[in-house]
Amino acid sequence: MGELRSVAAPFVASGPSGVAVRTRLKDLTLDDEMVLRLVGAHLGSLASRDLKARCRDGLSHSGEAWAVRKRELTPLSSSRWAGSITKASHDQWALARRCQLAHLQNLEAGVRTIEDRLLLPVGQKGTKKTPGGYRSRREWHAKSRRLRELEDRLAAARADRESGVVHVVRGGKRLARARHHLDAAQLTESEWRGRWEAERWFCQADGESGKRYGNETIRISPDGEVSIKLPAPLAYLANAPHGRYVLAGRVTFAHRGGEWADRVAANRAIAYRIHLDTGRDRWYLTASWQIPPTPTLPIEVALAHGVIGVDMNADHLAAWHLDTHGNPTGSPRRFSYDLTGTAEHRDAQVRHALTRLLHWTQTCGVKAIAVEDLDFGAEKTREKHGRRKRFRQLISGMPTAKLRARLSSMADQTGIAVIAVDPAYTSRWGAQHWQKPLTTTTRTTTRHEAAAVAIGRRAQGHPIRRRTTPPPPHRSDAVGHRTVQADRRVPGREETRPRIPGPRTRSVGAGRGANAGNQNAQHRSGRSTEHGFWQQDSLPLSL
Repeated sequence: MGELRSVAAPFVASGPSGVAVRTRLKDLTLDDEMVLRLVGAHLGSLASRDLKARCRDGLSHSGEAWAVRKRELTPLSSSRWAGSITKASHDQWALARRCQLAHLQNLEAGVRTIEDRLLLPVGQKGTKKTPGGYRSRREWHAKSRRLRELEDRLAAARADRESGVVHVVRGGKRLARARHHLDAAQLTESEWRGRWEAERWFCQADGESGKRYGNETIRISPDGEVSIKLPAPLAYLANAPHGRYVLAGRVTFAHRGGEWADRVAANRAIAYRIHLDTGRDRWYLTASWQIPPTPTLPIEVALAHGVIGVDMNADHLAAWHLDTHGNPTGSPRRFSYDLTGTAEHRDAQVRHALTRLLHWTQTCGVKAIAVEDLDFGAEKTREKHGRRKRFRQLISGMPTAKLRARLSSMADQTGIAVIAVDPAYTSRWGAQHWQKPLTTTTRTTTRHEAAAVAIGRRAQGHPIRRRTTPPPPHRSDAVGHRTVQADRRVPGREETRPRIPGPRTRSVGAGRGANAGNQNAQHRSGRSTEHGFWQQDSLPLSL
């Protein structure tokens, strides 16, 4: 058996630092939609031009260059629109740099894996931690050619990284490639064109504290009136003073509407974004703002009432309630979701499952949920798992980062802490120590439910195994308590089960009779043998 890796200590995950809520723009007139399309298309062309300039600057970008770009955009829009466009371009360039670094690391890992396997003899078996040689000479030859291809791509990626070159597509690379595969995307050319143009529009503005209703560019009053500051070339479309256009419909926020109204009334910064969903042909408005992070509770306080251990899988969440001593109580729960379909459908499925999980946690009276600190970024590479295509698709489809972010955000509103634990050996040890003991004649415990128990016990600081090894010198507990199911400070944990005297009938329970507690009354003659000395009866007279 190989050496086990060290297990990191559990910690309480930090809460969200921002809020984003979305609502639909209803009752729009034809003029309203026309104005929104013109504003989005005009600002989108400016955003494309500014992003091109930002990418051209590369690593030589400075604050002075940023100011020059903003001054060039101001006459064509406004000072605030120019600020929003330049900031969005800078954020998109920074995101592309982070993605470039992740791609570079992925290529390096693939090159290392292929090089190591090419050095091994053909057909040599690997271990659980390291892969073996390739199965045949044909596969070895194909992988040697792939190694040269990956090395060329790695050299090009490194050159781009050093020179500050990034590859960005406004509207999305996936949608751009779909233009050449319309049949596979199930789109016509006109449908694709409409979606492409809508994705490249720009209609978002950052807020500013102290300004009226927290945003001067896209302003929403407390009663839901939406007004937009038109760019200079489109000022002739204004239907309100100071070059503004007021939409006919009113908006309301069903989720966090009270928080939004408080910020609007206090003139605190709120960022807005207006976009068109071409699939539904509906306009939406998204409001976002920053919130102070919730102070993190000490892990001892979060675990004062027990914990809910949660094991995340490809199609469900397996959860079990553990008391303060690490004992599973009640029955396990399963919260299913479907991760097929569009991104909006997957996100809705995750939110629905987490909502049911949080409601059940509240009914249990628990203030903490334990989840694994999963990161499959380095585990889904093609070279590591080889022919296991279905397994790579499985772990690639599991929304580990999104699920934890969603859970932290939703749990913060309910006062429930999220504890992240090291995922090492939780499934294996949970099945080894808990799957069989928790299986009954009426309940079959799955491997995932046993893993949930292991996750919860690790969050509480308990060992995953149910009992420790007895002391080697003798069977007593002189060197420590052998079981980990009860705390050492629990009174009576090592005492034998008390004997309750008295009759055991339906009418009179144990310990409730007239002579309960009197041992001598339980014997017909003489003293009880428990409390007296032994004496021989007298011989019969017949002898």
